[in-house]
Amino acid sequence: MAKNKLTFEQSLARLDEIVRHLEKGDLPLSESMALFEEGTGLLSACGKMLDEAEQKVVKLRKGPDRAPVELPFEDET
Repeated sequence: MAKNKLTFEQSLARLDEIVRHLEKGDLPLSESMALFEEGTGLLSACGKMLDEAEQKVVKLRKGPDRAPVELPFEDET
């Protein structure tokens, strides 16, 4: 059976849930490891989704002549 692909927001919510369970420290080791593995998979998937979104933003930026221009993201801090 194919797994349903989670949205970025759903993945973050599940990661938050996993972290809360792991922080309690009351799960058996096997369950903790399974959650950890799920979390690392979700983290990787979120990273890929962010990379894809960044590429779309870069492609959508336009220069003065309205032609697409790749500009670096600026640090807003």
